[in-house]
Amino acid sequence: MAINTDKNVYTVLFATGMVVVVGSILAFLASALKPRIQENERFEKQQNILYAMGVNENEDEGSVNFISTEEVEEVFSQYITRQLVIKGDSIAEDDEAYLIDMKKQLAIAKSGDTPSLPVMIGEKDGKTFYIIPMYGKGLWDAIWGHIALDNNLVVQGVYFDHKGETPGLGANIKARYFMDDFAGESILDGTRYAGIEVAKGNNDPLNQDKDDNQVDALAGATITGNGVSAMISETVNLYKDYLQSISTH
Repeated sequence: MAINTDKNVYTVLFATGMVVVVGSILAFLASALKPRIQENERFEKQQNILYAMGVNENEDEGSVNFISTEEVEEVFSQYITRQLVIKGDSIAEDDEAYLIDMKKQLAIAKSGDTPSLPVMIGEKDGKTFYIIPMYGKGLWDAIWGHIALDNNLVVQGVYFDHKGETPGLGANIKARYFMDDFAGESILDGTRYAGIEVAKGNNDPLNQDKDDNQVDALAGATITGNGVSAMISETVNLYKDYLQSISTH
């Protein structure tokens, strides 16, 4: 069989070979890096959970500093004493509940099926913290976080993050001054589960009123703030039965 020496054929064969080689290299790198990526994701979730319950390395009023990756697993096991998964009427112990993808569980709930809802229980300074994950939608993309409650259903701390909110505006949901405003707010309005609203014009810029279920909105970030409000409300609704079981009210 004669070999076709047409230049275009060689070009196609060469290009195809390069695609195969590059594809193989990328697949190998992805496989090799997967354990490290998973490890980083695990550390990040542990850091966020600890931050929400007030375990961090903050040095001043404006800093947001996590427990270092070198120490976070040890510190996480020190402060997080139990992990639960709630599925309908069932509550089970699970030492890796914190790794559950809340985005997927919200999609399951919206489809009408029963989600698996993680709860991390922490102990610090003789106090019990109930930390639950949240996931929602900001102006441009996903927002997420954790909220820590006591058994009076008062917020002890939060951590928020985002994928693509506007720098200096919506991105400030992860700023210290905004997250600190949530501490001391109740998710109850009387006996009603109300969540916490990021409110525009609530006339409480220093957030001294802790009985209004509101924190002051971020300037120029109304839609992102609404997303945070909706995210908290949806989370509270999903966990309502469990929260009733731990509440002293």
